[in-house]
Amino acid sequence: MKILVVNAGSSSLKYQLIDMTNESVLAKGNCERIGIDGVIKGKTADGRSFEKTVDMPNHTVAFNEVKAALTTGDCAVIASMEEIAAVGHRVVHGGSKYTQSVRIDDEVIKGIEELCALAPLHNPAGLQGIRACIEIFGKETPQVAVFDNAFHSTMPAEAYMYAVPYEYYEKYQVRRYGFHGTSHRFVSAAVADRLGKNIEDLKIITCHIGNGSSITAVKNGKVVDTSMGFTPLDGFMMGTRSGCLDPSVVTFIQEKEGLSAAEVDTLLNKKSGMLGISGVSSDDRDIQAAIAAGNERAALGRKMQWYQIRKFVGSYAAAMNGVDAIVFTGGIGENVAEMRADICKNLSYLGVEIDEAVNSAAILGKEAKFSTDASKVDVFVIPTNEELMIARDTKALA
Repeated sequence: MKILVVNAGSSSLKYQLIDMTNESVLAKGNCERIGIDGVIKGKTADGRSFEKTVDMPNHTVAFNEVKAALTTGDCAVIASMEEIAAVGHRVVHGGSKYTQSVRIDDEVIKGIEELCALAPLHNPAGLQGIRACIEIFGKETPQVAVFDNAFHSTMPAEAYMYAVPYEYYEKYQVRRYGFHGTSHRFVSAAVADRLGKNIEDLKIITCHIGNGSSITAVKNGKVVDTSMGFTPLDGFMMGTRSGCLDPSVVTFIQEKEGLSAAEVDTLLNKKSGMLGISGVSSDDRDIQAAIAAGNERAALGRKMQWYQIRKFVGSYAAAMNGVDAIVFTGGIGENVAEMRADICKNLSYLGVEIDEAVNSAAILGKEAKFSTDASKVDVFVIPTNEELMIARDTKALA
C-alpha cells in the first residue's frame, strides 16, 4: 500500500510517497513559490534527484507537477497515480471540533473552512492542497486530514483555559490548543517503545525544538499541558517568535510605536525571538557562528532560550508529579548537543544524569538514549517523523 503525504503551505506543497509495507520513503520533494515563479525539487530513495523551474500559478498545477515527477522522467517511482491508495494531509488547526484524524468528505472540508479564523495563514493553504488533490485524484481516492493540534485535545480545562472573561471562550473559542502535536505523538510513542513499557504507565516530556518550538507534558499517554497556546506564538522564545510575555509589553510598544494590530502581529511572530535579540538571524547555525565571533547579543539569545526551556521542563515535571523520560527532537533538538547538555545539567534536581560522549555523538539524524544508567530519568534524542505518523493514520482510516 502506497500513501502520499501532503503538507500544503500558502506558496508551497511538500510531499512524500511512502510504501506502507515497510514504511519506507520512495520519493519526496517540495513545490516552492507557488503563485510566484515556481520551483519543484525532489529526490528518490535510491539517490536520484531533480530540480525544475516551472510556472505554478496554483496548487492544482503544483499537484500536476508532483504527479509528473512521481510517474515520468528519470525520477519516476511508480507507473501511475493509481498505485497510490490514499492521501494524508497535514492540517494545522482542527480547533475543538477535530480531536483525532478523520477521513475527508464535504462536511470535513466545511469544518476546516469554519476554523480558518483560528489559523488564517495555515488552514486555507491546507484546503488548497485538499481541493487540488481531489481535482487530480477524484473523490474515489481516500483522503485523510491529520490535525496538528489533535494530540493536545486531552488537556484538562485548567490547562487550556485562559484567565480572560469566559464569554470569549464561548464566543470565539479562545483557549490553548497547542501545535506540533503529530511530532509530540510520534516521539512520545517512540520513547515508550524504546523503554519497552506501556505509554499509559509513563510520564514523558517531549521537547520539539526548531525554528518553531514547543514542549509537551504527556502523562499516561495523554497530553496534560503544552507550551504553544491559542496560536504557535505562545511558549518560549523561538527563531522569530517572542514566546510568552507580559501582555502589557504588547500594548505599551503598540502605543509608543503607533503600530496597528497587524504590525504588532508581525513584530511578535516574525521579528522577535532569537532574531530580535541577536539582531543576526533566526537560524541557530548563524547564531553559533556569531557567538564564535564574539557576538554578545547572540550569546544572550541562546542563554535566554535555553533558560526558558529548562523552566518549561521543570514546570511540566511539577504538573505531572514527576517525569520518567525526556525526549529532544526537531531541527535544533536533534542536532545541537550543547543545548541538550546545558538543559540536562540544570535538571540534576530531578536526578537527570547524562553521558556527554553519547550526547555529543547523537546528531545528524542519530537516535540515542544519552542518560546514564544511574540517571533517575531516561533522556533521549529521537528524530521526529511527522510524515510517517500522518501515513499511519491515513492507512488506518483509508
